[in-house]
Amino acid sequence: MTAGIKNIGISVNPPKAECDDPNCPFHGSLKVRGQVIDGKVVSIKMDKTAVVERNYLKYQQKYERYEKRSNRYTVHAPSCLGLKVGDEVTIMECRPISKTVSFVVVEKRE
Repeated sequence: MTAGIKNIGISVNPPKAECDDPNCPFHGSLKVRGQVIDGKVVSIKMDKTAVVERNYLKYQQKYERYEKRSNRYTVHAPSCLGLKVGDEVTIMECRPISKTVSFVVVEKRE
């Protein structure tokens, strides 16, 4: 563990950069809980917020086939992670930060 980076409770690679964001799970006081979801960043146009899309398959019993589905999550993006469009990330549930943001990025997967 590097000084200044706290343990968030799951095994993820902590960011190498520092930030002074109070809503950063590593350098601030935001606690994470609940769901852990993998996805891809599709938009970073908002301030400190990104849109992450998750693609998955759902089985349809009537037709005995799988259908493609996707969900989009608005997530808080700490500046220490340096996210770009197309990055594979891991997000985790947290307390509501705004009306639509209840997830935070905890890992940028290489």
